Amino acid sequence: MSKRAHNFCAGPAALPTAVLQRAQAEMLDWQGRGLSVMEMSHRSDEYVAIAEKAEQDLRDLMAIPSDYKVLFLQGGASQQFAEIPLNLLPEDGTADYIETGIWSKKAIEEARRYGSVNVAASAKGYDYFAIPGQNEWQLSKDAAYLHYASNETIGGLQFDWVPQTGDVPLVVDMSSDILSRPVDVSQFGLIYAGAQKNIGPSGLVVVIVREDLLGRARSVCPTMLNYKIAADNGSMYNTPATYSWYLSGLVFEWLKEQGGVAAMEQRNRAKKDLLYTFIDGSDFYTNPIQTGSRSWMNVPFRLADEKLDKTFLAGADARGLLNLKGHRSVGGMRASIYNATGLDAVEALVAYMAEFEKEHG
Repeated sequence: MSKRAHNFCAGPAALPTAVLQRAQAEMLDWQGRGLSVMEMSHRSDEYVAIAEKAEQDLRDLMAIPSDYKVLFLQGGASQQFAEIPLNLLPEDGTADYIETGIWSKKAIEEARRYGSVNVAASAKGYDYFAIPGQNEWQLSKDAAYLHYASNETIGGLQFDWVPQTGDVPLVVDMSSDILSRPVDVSQFGLIYAGAQKNIGPSGLVVVIVREDLLGRARSVCPTMLNYKIAADNGSMYNTPATYSWYLSGLVFEWLKEQGGVAAMEQRNRAKKDLLYTFIDGSDFYTNPIQTGSRSWMNVPFRLADEKLDKTFLAGADARGLLNLKGHRSVGGMRASIYNATGLDAVEALVAYMAEFEKEHG
């Protein structure tokens, strides 16, 4: 097999090589059945077993309580921006949202189409370089739920704490940091995550929802977006994204083999510590995010002279360090270091950054 590059893409992101190799081996002939998983009926015993195992492995990895449903849906995390208010926000109700960057802003814009939204706090006052502490939040008295994004993929801002909302259900977009370190699922009413960062390929979104929140959808909520319909049909009201679901199941198996989410936390801590320590010790590279709000998964950084950006990226590409260009809305660089990106990739990146600084600093 040709040598694989170090892929720092924010999403669709790197997948574990072992998972891709297994998918490759099973591509034409899954377990001696003479067909690909892509060609299987989602109603077949074989596929149902694949789907059930994927769900059980995710439950094991995250210690998901039995009174939560796990849904494997289409439409990605962005479709959830509408699906959540359609299922959880009564027509005369209010939902609280925390705005910490582009993704939470998009969620707010979409929710406003369906009802009253109170932006209880915004990182705008900190130039999106820090998350406002809960003592600064202006929460509604009787919100239907509170929504936030635990990690802003583009800005590199991450909560290192869980908001306390009493009886108000906590709804969280964990697209880019799910499975990267342990979380207590019972603290949340609903967790959702687009698959293409830490779970599997694009085309799938995982929703973990407490059962008491099902059955609240508005009458105008499309059948396909109703969580209760999805739950009652085992996420198979229609043909699901079968291959993405299967590949996600292989990733869950791989995570278990690595020692689970606690082991990933240790690896991810080592990766982000190495990269941030190097950036902070350099006069050539900077990361503007306040220390307590820095993302473990997405590390934005800038060069002292942005005229060197193209040269830096060309040199990185030549060394097999791919997809380091920052999001077009913020510029600079961004290294996404999800579960499947190893410490060796971060070591190679830091070595190149040191070399480039020596040459151009």
